[in-house]
Amino acid sequence: MLSVLLQSTPAQQPAGFGNFGLLFIVAIFAVMYLFMIRPQQKRQKELRAFQNALQKGSKVVIAGGIYGTVVELKETSVLVEVDNNVKLRVDKGSIVRDPSDAPAR
Repeated sequence: MLSVLLQSTPAQQPAGFGNFGLLFIVAIFAVMYLFMIRPQQKRQKELRAFQNALQKGSKVVIAGGIYGTVVELKETSVLVEVDNNVKLRVDKGSIVRDPSDAPAR
């Protein structure tokens, strides 16, 4: 009896199931790319273009939510005036948007 059990072959999966599983995984990655990764890359590209196009007098919002006006530009930093005679030197990467993009309250 034991020898009969050892000689029997295990049950096999239906033909083509492996290809369907692989196709399903590829489809999930394609959907993730189209709906998550690609839009995020587009937003980052637009933000970098905005940061590189800054000029004196541009109104900006810093990552901490501080509104100000660009007074001086250097290669990696920006001097932002937030009030009369109150200036902050911040990294160019911390400037997140133009205040006109901010939602109205």
